Amino acid sequence: MCNQHSKEDGCRCRVERIPNFIQPRMLLKLAKKPAHGYELIELLGQESGSPPDPGNFYRLLRSMEEEELVRSNWETQNAGPARRVYELTDLGVDFLHTWAATIQQTQKSLGRFISEYKTIFSD
Repeated sequence: MCNQHSKEDGCRCRVERIPNFIQPRMLLKLAKKPAHGYELIELLGQESGSPPDPGNFYRLLRSMEEEELVRSNWETQNAGPARRVYELTDLGVDFLHTWAATIQQTQKSLGRFISEYKTIFSD
């Protein structure tokens, strides 16, 4: 958060948030076990403190299915309405490995940044 400008003046600093990595988090949850969309929303919400926007979430889930990262089947065995259950495909596992390598590289870069920052601004 900016501490250089008042709310009245408006902040001229532009700090972008680090993305919440929803796609790899979804793939990781599905690597553990197949799940329906609402269950995934709940799990991701528990992790981050707030659930993802359902509209964006389901659009992403559909695009991941079109890209063959996940597949779905209708679950009709339980009482109540049928629900789509998603599971990770082999291509999805490969993509998850790629995400993990990318996140690991980002983590190293962030660590270097914080280390340098602390050498300049440590108390």
